[in-house]
Amino acid sequence: MNVNLTDKLSKNKVFPIIRSKDPDFVLNTARALIDGGFDIFEITTENPQVFNVIKELSNEAIICAGGIITSVQAQIAIDSGAKLFSSPVFSKNLVKISKDRHIPYIAGTSTANEAYEAWKSRVPIVKVFPVTALGGIEYIENMLRPMPFLKVIPQGNAKLNEVKRYISAGALAVGVGRNLITGSQAEIVNRIKELKVSLR
Repeated sequence: MNVNLTDKLSKNKVFPIIRSKDPDFVLNTARALIDGGFDIFEITTENPQVFNVIKELSNEAIICAGGIITSVQAQIAIDSGAKLFSSPVFSKNLVKISKDRHIPYIAGTSTANEAYEAWKSRVPIVKVFPVTALGGIEYIENMLRPMPFLKVIPQGNAKLNEVKRYISAGALAVGVGRNLITGSQAEIVNRIKELKVSLR
């Protein structure tokens, strides 16, 4: 799964993130992402009811359960059909669950040291959050210059028009939330189409 996951994210360049406590909004937005051609994205689990949405969509796309902090949350996410999970932090407990259940874990990091520690624990992909506040594209360049082996997803108010520059800086993909998923389902689909053209 890890190699396939890396390939998919690298190909898509954008890792969409749906963050909402409203299950209906999450479901409708996820449908728009799927209609737009995204087969892998993150749904943040701020509301336990969102796990039901993950279960409903689990056969249609590769769902990453986001915002996972505890072992219990991770287990529920996996049992709901999530094919991977991510956290705003790097946790050894979540690493253990990932290995035990054979489900990839995307660890949240802010510093080069945290990212390196996650890599040493065999976490395949780390997200760097909140990237804009940390320094944006230049921060990613500086982190990857001495550690080009890291596979990172910058996340945190990243703009759609910055995606190409993040990729050029060495990012595997870029986590994008509200800048991608605002508006109606039709507007989201059209925005995705325009984005994919711009990233060719």
